[in-house]
Amino acid sequence: MTVTSLNVSLDLGGNDVLSVGKLAAQNRRIFFEYDSEFLSVGLPISPFKLPLKSGVQVPKEMVFDGLFGVFNDSLPDGWGRLLLDRQLLRQGAEPGTLTPLDRLALIGSQAMGALRYEPETKSQQPEIQETLELDRLATAAEQELAGTPSDLLEQLIQLSGSSGGARPKILAYVSPDKTLVVQRKTAPQDYTPWLIKFRAGIDAPDSGAVEYAYSVMARTAVLEVPETYLFPSRTGPGYFGVRRFDRTASGSVHMHTASGLLHADHRFSSLDYDNLLKATMILTKDIQQVERMYRIAVFNVLAHNRDDHSKNFSYVMDRSGTWQVSPAYDLTFSSGPGGEHSMLVSGEGRSPNQDHLLQLASKVGIQRQTALNIISVTRSATSQWRSFAADAGVRSTTIKRIQKILTSR
Repeated sequence: MTVTSLNVSLDLGGNDVLSVGKLAAQNRRIFFEYDSEFLSVGLPISPFKLPLKSGVQVPKEMVFDGLFGVFNDSLPDGWGRLLLDRQLLRQGAEPGTLTPLDRLALIGSQAMGALRYEPETKSQQPEIQETLELDRLATAAEQELAGTPSDLLEQLIQLSGSSGGARPKILAYVSPDKTLVVQRKTAPQDYTPWLIKFRAGIDAPDSGAVEYAYSVMARTAVLEVPETYLFPSRTGPGYFGVRRFDRTASGSVHMHTASGLLHADHRFSSLDYDNLLKATMILTKDIQQVERMYRIAVFNVLAHNRDDHSKNFSYVMDRSGTWQVSPAYDLTFSSGPGGEHSMLVSGEGRSPNQDHLLQLASKVGIQRQTALNIISVTRSATSQWRSFAADAGVRSTTIKRIQKILTSR
């Protein structure tokens, strides 16, 4: 498989599908050119690195194998990439020979967000018609992670879409009462799109319950968090699920990670919170959006979420081209790489405290009293950890271990 060109479109739902432009590969470089009609519409899908202008553009940095970050955001990493590579190996293909355009063609119309790629080369499997059994899928996911072939590989691939992150997960539609989970895009109109996570090999049995408790704690700290739910399991406290914010009743939403926006590889600590908040101001031109991102930073520090790399922060664009900070996601207890935050807080990664958070606020124009209020509200939320965790079914040993660390924040 060697794809040399792809047409890119922006599917915002209904009849609102816009031809964005064309990707082409030549001499191991990847080029992009906007369609002239899209330029006249003026939607800035990636204003920092892929400005709206005529002519062929090529990335200045080779961060994403030659792709612009906005297109790299469409590719799965971690779990999604593992599944695809596993399937290719079983078909006798070598995953290492696939180019970025090959992988985008395999994603095609299934990308997170609103970008779509044609021609699509992924074989169209019939949709899974029956109700999904989460325990069965979770067992299959554990087998695949361990390198043991599973009979459900095709189903896992169908359900993974282009989702990122290391933990196994599926994309599905859920009934209003949360009792039925299906793949069908033709599900009843009142079913909604969700992302449901399974446990990775290194995760504790109650990791889903911990993440659910964290989502409740974050909401109490006044972070904007999508609807979350702990889907029941016969083998543990349950599976963490979150309603997708890149899908609405009216269609898809264009989204962009901080990693893709700034061409910052999330595998390395190439950004700090200063960069993130300043970029937020430049992109949104709205101090309230900067304060929203600051709330996430404060929560990550006080709740000990140190897996705060650049793919765990995103922005969403509306139909008029206005950018906002996306709802917060991937909020859970994590000690991060080497015990430090992936993003530094005013130069500190191992032991950031209130002084560092106040310095951060000062650097980006947030009033001191506003910052103090945000910190106070967040402390109040994290002080209720025991209650949130107990309600979610987190094990008592886990509650105590996390409580000890949160108390020291």
